[in-house]
Amino acid sequence: MTDSTPDFSWFDARALGPVAASGVIRCESADFQVDEILGFQPDGEGDHLLLWVEKTDCNTAWVAGQIARQAGVQRRDLGFSGLKDRWAITRQYFSVPASGGSCEQWAGWEGEGFKVLTATRHRKKLRRGSHQGNRFQLRVRELQADHQELERRLQAVARGGVPNYFGEQRFGRAMGNLALAERVLSDPRRRWQRNEREFAFSAARSALFNEVLARRVREGSWNTLLPGELVMLAGSRSVFLAEDIDESIQARLASGDIGPSGPLAGESAMQPSGRALALEQEVLSRYAHWVDGLCAARVKGDRRRLILGVSNLQWHVGDQTLELSFTLPSGCFATAVLRELLTYTEAQRRHKEG
Repeated sequence: MTDSTPDFSWFDARALGPVAASGVIRCESADFQVDEILGFQPDGEGDHLLLWVEKTDCNTAWVAGQIARQAGVQRRDLGFSGLKDRWAITRQYFSVPASGGSCEQWAGWEGEGFKVLTATRHRKKLRRGSHQGNRFQLRVRELQADHQELERRLQAVARGGVPNYFGEQRFGRAMGNLALAERVLSDPRRRWQRNEREFAFSAARSALFNEVLARRVREGSWNTLLPGELVMLAGSRSVFLAEDIDESIQARLASGDIGPSGPLAGESAMQPSGRALALEQEVLSRYAHWVDGLCAARVKGDRRRLILGVSNLQWHVGDQTLELSFTLPSGCFATAVLRELLTYTEAQRRHKEG
């Protein structure tokens, strides 16, 4: 980050307090595995094919380009639901027009770092964010931990989830996307490339959300409801204003039916009220030029849940390894789970184009 990039403080705000464990992730590709969960079955007919693709140590956009080239179609005609981790083994769906080949032709086709496992007919092109979630299988190596404390944290995460932070992947190598955000938002008249604007706006909104969430983590309200809360329905982006937090609202929170939300800054955003609004305004006032810049760029405001429920969490703690498996909703980060358990570093990986 440059000297002019705003300071942020979310990095050390953990719901379970300072960690007493450390380890290394992504030592091998198989140490970080992700399986996409669509939440629906392929139609079995239609003008598109759903390709179930396994990729290793390459990014989603690059694989999409290779598939489009093989199919003889424009890159914009290809669809996928989400960007998956690069330094990992990941399996996800891509949609391609059926004119690009038959299911039999696609099944088993390989490119550099990826392979099509299955191909099935489908009626619609995949859209971003259309999948339900992701299953993760992670291995942490060189583990140094108080095993009793680590077990306590794992059980706490299984019961109550973790703060729904955006992971460091959102901010680029060495947090470079935050520096880009400062440049773009400080010079709005410049004709920035589209991808630069998209990376900048995404990083800015994510950082501002993380900062609001960190404030609520520090005051212990990230998993409770404040008066005037914009409450988000589970499994939905729908929100409603809760001026007063009565027993029925508390019961719905306890059941997981609803939860608190935080701001994704932009114009025309629905606002909380009361204490919830005052907290958000206080935090965001320190970054007013970013908030104003996003509104001026006509970026539409939105909300994001503060609580990240961690489903089907299973673990095995060895002498120097921690193995984890769990499921998260789409748009959520496995590193948000890891940061509540231990301080982790990433193994050095050989740079690879794509």
